[in-house]
Amino acid sequence: MASNARFEDILAMMNKELEKENKKLLSIENINMTVTYQVSSGGNLDIDFALSDPNIPLYTNLGKDTGTYSFTADKDGRYSYCFSNSMSYNTDKVISFNVHGILYVPDEGHTLPIEQEIRILADNVKAVQDEHEYLKARERSHRDTAESTNSRVKWWSIAQSGLLIVTCAWQVYYLKAFFEVKRVI
Repeated sequence: MASNARFEDILAMMNKELEKENKKLLSIENINMTVTYQVSSGGNLDIDFALSDPNIPLYTNLGKDTGTYSFTADKDGRYSYCFSNSMSYNTDKVISFNVHGILYVPDEGHTLPIEQEIRILADNVKAVQDEHEYLKARERSHRDTAESTNSRVKWWSIAQSGLLIVTCAWQVYYLKAFFEVKRVI
């Protein structure tokens, strides 16, 4: 509970700073946004995530290794996200995250249907690119895990083979000594 209280304090401080900066920002209403993240390495792969609009927290996800949150920005101001490592502050973590949004330009009736289709295609291409970057990061972390496991299995097999050879040599020596005839003089 102490770490959650500390996380809430961090969010409160972040919101106070953002209130000061919101006066300088342009209008960003009605933008669809998506935040996707994954912890690649470090500790138990858990991280606290929070997303805030200009006034209040919208979403918190505590102690998870992956997450996706989509929302529509319906207020003017700066939307902020925060990653906290308060659960294991002495362990460094590697986080891959992607924040993307789609800005809809109002259709004033002059756009041709082909222009609308081009916009839709451009949005879809951007979504595919974002997903590709996310999958590349996941593949990289999974490859590192597989290579590490492969190395451990190799060294364990070598150690077992060495132990087997030593055990065989000891058994041959012991049995040879057991069957030797001992003469008493």
